[in-house]
Amino acid sequence: KEMADESKFKFMDDDNDENFKYEEVADEPDFDEDDDLMDAFAALQTKSGKGNSDFNSQTMANSITHVRPSVVDDFIRNFMIKAGMRKALEIFNTEWFELQSKGKLPAELSVAVPDIYLRNEDLDQQTKQLREQVEKMREVANRAQTTWDKFRKERDFHRMHHKRVVQEKNKLIDDIKRLRNHMRSYEPAIEELKRRHEVALKEKMLIRLERDRIKARVKVLEDQVAALSQPAPEAAPQKTRSATRSVRKHAVFPPDEPTANPFMNLDFDPALFDLYQPRKTYKGHLNSVSSCAFHPKKPIFATASDDETWRLWTISDSELIMSGEGHTSWLSGIHFHPHGSHLATSSGDSTIKIWEFSQAKCTHTFADHTQAVWGCEFHYAGDFVASCSMDHTVRVWDLISGKCKQTLRGHVDSVNAVAWQPYTANICSASGDKTVSVWDCRTGLCVQTLYGHSNSCNHLAVSNRGDIIVSADADGVIKVWDIRMVAELGTIDIGQHPINKLSLDRGAKKVLAASDDGTIKVVDVVNFSKTSELVGHDTAVQCVSTSPNDNFVVSGSSDATFKIWSK
Repeated sequence: KEMADESKFKFMDDDNDENFKYEEVADEPDFDEDDDLMDAFAALQTKSGKGNSDFNSQTMANSITHVRPSVVDDFIRNFMIKAGMRKALEIFNTEWFELQSKGKLPAELSVAVPDIYLRNEDLDQQTKQLREQVEKMREVANRAQTTWDKFRKERDFHRMHHKRVVQEKNKLIDDIKRLRNHMRSYEPAIEELKRRHEVALKEKMLIRLERDRIKARVKVLEDQVAALSQPAPEAAPQKTRSATRSVRKHAVFPPDEPTANPFMNLDFDPALFDLYQPRKTYKGHLNSVSSCAFHPKKPIFATASDDETWRLWTISDSELIMSGEGHTSWLSGIHFHPHGSHLATSSGDSTIKIWEFSQAKCTHTFADHTQAVWGCEFHYAGDFVASCSMDHTVRVWDLISGKCKQTLRGHVDSVNAVAWQPYTANICSASGDKTVSVWDCRTGLCVQTLYGHSNSCNHLAVSNRGDIIVSADADGVIKVWDIRMVAELGTIDIGQHPINKLSLDRGAKKVLAASDDGTIKVVDVVNFSKTSELVGHDTAVQCVSTSPNDNFVVSGSSDATFKIWSK
């Protein structure tokens, strides 16, 4: 019963505001425990008297106008009252208040139960938010649709452009095929014209040579006629000399006479190689240009190549005069006869060939070497040719007998270069055994051996006076030697790249060095220093040669081109 009274006070407290005046309610002996809360509420109003009737009416008005949300326990109580579950209500109140007094009720059970109005407002707010989101998504979709339409138009434009480009490409391919077929029809005609041009140039050169020969013969005949027309003075009887020259069976070295060298008492100014510029570049071969040489009397130079051919060119306009084929391997050296009537070539097929211009053919082939021949050079008298080979030997060939005159043995490695000492019977050779040797061809003995290089000697050059030798090795080092004193005069280090060929000017004061770095080094032999470089080739320079008057320089490169240099 006390619990019932307490529940009555609790229920009243929920329905009244703070201004309500509480009065003590006396216990009613006849109050039945089975009465519900509504009966207790009515009895409490009857006991409170009429003095509070106005306040109660105001309170009810406030209760009507201000509806408080019911909490969970009130919601359950109202449900049980409406259902007439009084016993269950008493049990619920007893247990609920017991847990509440002990503080064991969780905080989430005191949450108000939302009514339908608040729930509807909640749903309306959510609906409003969802509609706003739908509008935003509709705007995004519209923008995406616009962008997609734009991309589709661009795609169609690029597709159309691509189709047009493909059509133009196919048209160009057809045009190229048609032009190629058209070009193929011209190739035989071009080859025929080239062949006719070369034949015409050969005939032209032969006519020139024949003309010069006839002029010389006419002059000799005129001199003979003039001599015969004069009366012969009376003189002591002497042996008659045959008008015809007797045929020699073999050549003989002329005697060594210091007065025979016309350069002995001449002094030339140093060549101005530093001022030379490339005047012409011409691709005259199909492979690397390995050697080049100037004609001793005419403005002509020759080139030899790894394509197994040699060719003659004019200096003025690089016009092809003559070409020769016959070697079966690459050509390594080329040299003119002192009279300019013959040409000697050396090759990797272990042979040396002598070409005669008047007959336009090879007149001699020397094949005694057992390995590749690196170089060849005519003797100043024109009756001998010296050659050097990978078989460690130097050979001297007699052009009259057509046989080997002398074989010089002494090097222990490949002999890479050979040169005659002017107006003597001595030969200078450079070898892979790092030495430079001087040989006497009459006896076949080594006269001097010059030591000093630390790597293979690739080439050498001898001055016109015959007193200086310039040699170069694979380390890029140039050495100057005095033959008479058998001593080293100086050393010039021009870089780490190998030097392939050397060429001295006529005064023996400047030397040109063909280097593997694509340049031609200009070296002062007097001061033992490098003065400048001639730059123009794209690949390694394989050969270099100066004209007899030092006015022109020809160089050959690994890219199958040769250049003409001048001031």
